[in-house]
Amino acid sequence: MKNKSQIPRLRRGYDGQANPLPSPKRNSGSEQAGKSQPEFTVLRKDDITGARAGNLTTRHGVIETPVFMPVGTQGTVKTMSPEELKEIGFGIILGNTYHLAMRPGVEIIRRAGGLHRFMNWDRAILTDSGGYQVFSLASLREIKEDGVTFQSHIDGSLHFLSPESAIRIQEGLGSDIMMVLDECTPYPCEHDYACNSLERSLQWAIQCKNTRSSFDAALFGIVQGGTYADLRRKSVEELKKIGFDGYAIGGLSVGEPRGVMLENVELCTSLLPEDRPRYLMGCGTPVEILEAVARGVDMFDCVMPTRNGRNGTAFTRAGKLPIKNGAYKEDLAPLEKGCGCVACRGYTRAYLRHLFNANEILGLRLVTYHNLFFYHWLMAEIRRAILEGTFPRFKEEFIAGYRSQDSSKQ
Repeated sequence: MKNKSQIPRLRRGYDGQANPLPSPKRNSGSEQAGKSQPEFTVLRKDDITGARAGNLTTRHGVIETPVFMPVGTQGTVKTMSPEELKEIGFGIILGNTYHLAMRPGVEIIRRAGGLHRFMNWDRAILTDSGGYQVFSLASLREIKEDGVTFQSHIDGSLHFLSPESAIRIQEGLGSDIMMVLDECTPYPCEHDYACNSLERSLQWAIQCKNTRSSFDAALFGIVQGGTYADLRRKSVEELKKIGFDGYAIGGLSVGEPRGVMLENVELCTSLLPEDRPRYLMGCGTPVEILEAVARGVDMFDCVMPTRNGRNGTAFTRAGKLPIKNGAYKEDLAPLEKGCGCVACRGYTRAYLRHLFNANEILGLRLVTYHNLFFYHWLMAEIRRAILEGTFPRFKEEFIAGYRSQDSSKQ
């Protein structure tokens, strides 16, 4: 591998049936844009579980929590336009720092006025630090105490990502919520490796905070420590000492059993500050989201609704529906009865199956639209149940229906 002095740095300039699914209430947008200093307010906490409903104020709007954030890896949520995302009601999406820094580069985005203007999105954006993508390159990267050297997945060129450059890139993108650079350890992982990795991530967290110059954007710390309770406790306590606007729980949803994931989530939320938002990175299925909300998580992201949509699988209150299956060849029912989305209001299962079999792009778009609509509806229902004091019942009824019903009969 080249000497680090020869390697370009990533830096600013370089770079169910109980309730039908109505059109969900929009999750605030640009009408409150311009407000500085991110704020988080807990409106109500469930009396039985750890679930809570709140408002997260950003410079591009107020985000109602719990919230699901669609993943817009390369400045776009795959197959969806920003107008469609706003039509569904989303007030915040994710941008991927690594991919945007690699292509088209931070400089052109900065010259365009930031990522919001570049992609025509006037609501909030959360950007990751790029760390997860870099570390997932495995054999193509080398971790040092001051950062990580890696090869571009596009052309194989070498680059160096440090805590300082991770923050400068995100500030160049104009993020509303920035993430610190951290190392996401694999599962399984030896305790010694997880411990050393955590020490490095904590030092990087300090450097990220010291580099920060944009104080109208939130900066979140990320809890690591693998699946080791002692390391998770240490991570939380040290991050609290550093002090962040919010806290993400990282290093989960990477292959560990669901019970192990939820055990670690509960441990982390029991230690994290009550007055800061909590974000579970990369999670996941509707059931996982409900279980994590019950343990006090406020924010979620995952590629699952969009990736499954592009592969012909729809999420419904009765579980997943594989629309490409032959059982739907002559099925003239909508994807889900009672759903208010564009796909369910105007198209049948038989037609959607035909689109996928004919390799028509419209099929990918319609099922993706439905899945995002479903996830947004689910989060709105969760929030409503928390505010009304009925969350435990809603959770129990939803999970029972999701697991026991046969989607093909709906």
